[in-house]
Amino acid sequence: MKKRIFVSILMCCTLLQMACSTKVEEKEKEEEAEFEVTTPLKKDTLVTISYVAQIRASQHIELRALEKGYLQKIYVDEGKFIKQGQLMFQVMPAMYQAEFDKAAAETNFADIEYNNTKTLQDSNIVSKNELLLAKAKLNKVKSEQEIARVRLGFTRIRAPFSGIMDHFSVRLGSLVNEGDLLTTLSDNSKMWVYFNVPEAEYLNYKKNSEANKNMLNVKLKMANEELFDYPGVVQTIEADFNNETGNIAFRATFPNPKALLRHGETGNIIITVPLKNALMIPQKATFEVLDKRYVYVIDKNSVVKSRMVTIDHELPHISIVSSGLEVGDKILLEGLRKVKENQKIKFKVRDSKEVLKNLELYAE
Repeated sequence: MKKRIFVSILMCCTLLQMACSTKVEEKEKEEEAEFEVTTPLKKDTLVTISYVAQIRASQHIELRALEKGYLQKIYVDEGKFIKQGQLMFQVMPAMYQAEFDKAAAETNFADIEYNNTKTLQDSNIVSKNELLLAKAKLNKVKSEQEIARVRLGFTRIRAPFSGIMDHFSVRLGSLVNEGDLLTTLSDNSKMWVYFNVPEAEYLNYKKNSEANKNMLNVKLKMANEELFDYPGVVQTIEADFNNETGNIAFRATFPNPKALLRHGETGNIIITVPLKNALMIPQKATFEVLDKRYVYVIDKNSVVKSRMVTIDHELPHISIVSSGLEVGDKILLEGLRKVKENQKIKFKVRDSKEVLKNLELYAE
């Protein structure tokens, strides 16, 4: 019995010694490991920002019936290019033609009556008042004839400008009332692209555009992820901010000579903005905890301390830091998962320019 107890004690001591040896070895390895450290780099660079955009034709209108009647003729087809002044629809004009003919006949009768009265007045057979009455009657029927002519013209709908026609809202023979929608027409020769910009970025854009004395140049990424062939220019900014979102709408104008863009499309506006003295660090030097970004900073005693940073922009492999770091701070570059808070480490400092150069930084 005593022998068994002795053997058990001996085994426990052996296992305890092995565990202690393992911890000592791990600690020695951690102490012997040398980590790579770098510093933030302050440099001028370019930042590319993307905004969701809505693409609209510079002119996009609804064509509606101006008079009631049956749709007698359709002279165009859906999706076709229509020239300004081209006849598109005709509402049955029989009643309006009859009204015009009646007004024309009354005008002719009043004109003859006026001329006869004038002849009599010249011979002093009738008074000047009768001539004035005849003249007033003639003017009245002429006005009625003009109204009839305009109403007759309303039965023929012509294109107010050149553009592409949308689908028909009515079909041949349909009874249309005054104001009924017939189709829509879009002038796609140039496109207006709308996108919303936060207040802080709006202030930066205004400052840059005034300094450069030109408007903001932009690019358009289409839904197929390809860039549109032609650049655009921001020519208009809305007057008011949206109080709910804190954004203001910009409008960029794009030429569309190949008619590739159509009203109602979506895309992304791409803006390249210069940043002065941007503080840059490698993205791989950061880690995330509860939607907040951190880095490991090495203090003067070679101790690892986590620090929260604010990231303003992201470039390929690069983060632009607005707060949380200074130029001289040493940040852990490699082995973020191998260290712990308040751990003392050995490290070597790598030149920040060389580090960022190897990360394919696009900067000037």
